Amino acid sequence: MAAPGENKKINSQRLWDSLMEMAKIGPGIAGGNNRQTLTDADAEGRALFQKWCEDAGMTMGVDKMGNMFATRAGTDPGALPVYMGSHLDTQPTGGKYDGVLGVLGGLEVIRSMNDMGVQTKHPIVLTNWTNEEGTRFAPAMLASGVFAGKHTMDWAYDRVDAEGKTFGDELSRIGWIGDEEVGARKMHAMFELHIEQGPILEAEGKDIGVVTHGQGLRWIECTVTGKESHTGSTPMPMRKNAGRGMARITELVHEIAMKHQPNAVGAIGHVDVYPNSRNIIPGKVVFTVDFRSHLPEVIEAMLAEFYERAPKLCEEIGVSLETEVVGQFEPPAFDERLVGMVRGAAEHLGYSHMDIVSGAGHDACWINEIYPTAMIMCPCVDGLSHNEAEEISPEWAAAGTDVLLHAVLECAEVVG
Repeated sequence: MAAPGENKKINSQRLWDSLMEMAKIGPGIAGGNNRQTLTDADAEGRALFQKWCEDAGMTMGVDKMGNMFATRAGTDPGALPVYMGSHLDTQPTGGKYDGVLGVLGGLEVIRSMNDMGVQTKHPIVLTNWTNEEGTRFAPAMLASGVFAGKHTMDWAYDRVDAEGKTFGDELSRIGWIGDEEVGARKMHAMFELHIEQGPILEAEGKDIGVVTHGQGLRWIECTVTGKESHTGSTPMPMRKNAGRGMARITELVHEIAMKHQPNAVGAIGHVDVYPNSRNIIPGKVVFTVDFRSHLPEVIEAMLAEFYERAPKLCEEIGVSLETEVVGQFEPPAFDERLVGMVRGAAEHLGYSHMDIVSGAGHDACWINEIYPTAMIMCPCVDGLSHNEAEEISPEWAAAGTDVLLHAVLECAEVVG
């Protein structure tokens, strides 16, 4: 790591300019981004990222899930690389920073190391993980999940979007199927910088979140089936309204999560209503229940109550319920040594900080199961994320990236 008192800093204006330039690709309709995975906009963003990496002297590798790995050589050819990165894909109405800060912050770390002439024993690899968001192709963190051995590549390739297009076909269409075997790469460690996506850091007035744990989650895809019929001519007692079944389950999910405060959250996310006509009572509704906690016993308790009560609520109104778990991971505890590096970097640089639990899932959560991993968080305004109004300040972005720089330098071992 840098010698005591040697407060190396990244170029904050260059970082911000890069964030704004990437945000021009796949613009949203309200100031954010719609750069969903494996779209033409995703391909354009990848191409720009590759150009920037190569301009910074890195070599690019791509695996068969489309994960991008840009390498800065170390002085020891036998040393395992230190990884950093996140994702460039966004929600349909996503912000400019979720995931992107971790990728472009990593790029700025490399650029700043180049400017300072810093060399490290370990190589450093900057990663853009494919399909972190999981909106178009469920589940989230799909490609990092394949890398970590949680999913097979064939299963991932067969994931289907709302239009019936498969992940494998779309990855091929945009031209980003690489030749590397997924998961063949070995890591010394991995760091992921991310916006908090919650209100705690801003409310507490802290510059840096030192992430000690992540939340586990279960995504349960629910299909409520009733009977399509005319909204005007079907008597109320004779209706089999699938939408009403979803409404009852929505309240149930909220009630269950509230019982387990402060360590749990739950909500209905993705919803498809069929036939989705103004004057037809829904015959089928497909939606996702999202339960999360950093305590395994809390997740299990929430699931148990849901599975006991939800089918009965549907049965009472004459509709049926089918469920399938389409996403899950256990609550991760991040590597204590790397977490200590993050905490130490924040203290060394004079940034205020606090320990925090990540409320969202991240690629780091999967990688943590196979290699030492840590996360760094910066605040976001009002805790708002997965929204085009998502906002951070240049100062917050710079502080998080400064901490990333110092943690990576310590882990990769500065030479000379």
